[in-house]
Amino acid sequence: MEDLKSKIRDVPDFPKPGIIFKDIMPLLADVKSFQKVIDLFAKRYSEKSIDYVVAVEARGFIFGAALAYRIDAGFVPVRKKGKLPYKTESVQYSLEYGTDTIEMHQDAIHSGSRVVVIDDLLATGGTSAATCELVHKTGGKVVECAFVIELGFLNGREKLKQHEIFSLIQY
Repeated sequence: MEDLKSKIRDVPDFPKPGIIFKDIMPLLADVKSFQKVIDLFAKRYSEKSIDYVVAVEARGFIFGAALAYRIDAGFVPVRKKGKLPYKTESVQYSLEYGTDTIEMHQDAIHSGSRVVVIDDLLATGGTSAATCELVHKTGGKVVECAFVIELGFLNGREKLKQHEIFSLIQY
């Protein structure tokens, strides 16, 4: 994984002072690195009878759509409140300072469906936990939560402890 890790750029003081942002854009721009990420996820999930890949906006969509295509699964986007055109289920969750709400179409997942939740980064786990809650509200079963990067020092796994978690790169 060191080859993939080398494609992730640290951007200091973004989005605010004291934060070191893990920028995946160089990884995405490198065709071999991007292919490797999708290949690794596909290898992991191709034999697990996954019905849907549920991805969190916006960077999660990049990995989620490619993975869904590769493993013959449906793709379901999870978006911020007010961005989806049809009837939605929503979950409000806590942020460091305040709350946010994410939504998914009510009919996006059929009851009993097997789901992988994917995003680019696991930090504090709030958005991913809310996404898993949406999947459960619509009758789906989260098989695993998958991430390209995990920031272990932020303890995001704690919010997802009832789910299996897989990450390619850990910091």
